[in-house]
Amino acid sequence: MQKMDIRAFTLGPVGTNFYIAVNKDTKEALLIDPADQAAGIESYLRQNQLQPVAILLTHGHFDHIMAVNELKASLDLPVYAHEDEEEVLKSVRLNMSNMIGARYVSEADFYLKDGDTLELAGFHIIVYHTPGHTRGGCCFYIPDEKVLFSGDTLFNCSIGRTDFPTGSMSVLVRSIKEKLFVLPDDVVVYPGHEGVTNIGFEKQHNPFLQ
Repeated sequence: MQKMDIRAFTLGPVGTNFYIAVNKDTKEALLIDPADQAAGIESYLRQNQLQPVAILLTHGHFDHIMAVNELKASLDLPVYAHEDEEEVLKSVRLNMSNMIGARYVSEADFYLKDGDTLELAGFHIIVYHTPGHTRGGCCFYIPDEKVLFSGDTLFNCSIGRTDFPTGSMSVLVRSIKEKLFVLPDDVVVYPGHEGVTNIGFEKQHNPFLQ
C-alpha cells in the first residue's frame, strides 16, 4: 500500500512544477524543486500540519530554486542536489537568472552521486544522474512507490531543452534511455513542467525518444 501523497503546485514565471511528497503515516514531507513563493509554501505546510525534512533539487535553473534560500533558512532544511550541479546553482549565468534581471544563487548541503540512496521522510530514494538539460541534472526515484521526479529531464511527450548552458541533446537522450527507460512501465513520472505521465507511455509515444 502506497504511503506517499504527492501535492503538486505550478509556480513562478515559467510555470514550474513544485512537489510536496508527504508520508501519509508521519506527515513528514519532502520539498522538490521549490520554484517560488516561499511564504506561501510555508503557510501551506503549517495549515496542513506537515513536517518538512529536506529540499531535493533536480537541477539548478533559477525557476526551480527561487524559494530555496528562504525555505532553507526559515525551516532549517538540508538541500540535496547532484555534485555536478554545484557550479550551475552558484552562477547567475549558468542558472540563467540573469536573463530575467535577477540573481538567484544557492548551494546544496549534500552533493550527490549517481546511484546514491537517501532515506528521508520514511522513503527510500535512489538518485539517478541524468545530464543533458544541465550538466548535473538528476532524477529522484522512489521504487516502493513507483514514483519518479524527473525535473526537466523527461516531460509528457517531450524532453528538457538542451540549448541552455551545459546542455546536450545527445547526452540527454542517452540519459533517458539508459537510466529511465529501464524502469518499470508503470512508474509514474512527475516532471518539472506540464502534466504527469508514466514510463511505459513515454517509451511508446515520446517523439524525441523513438
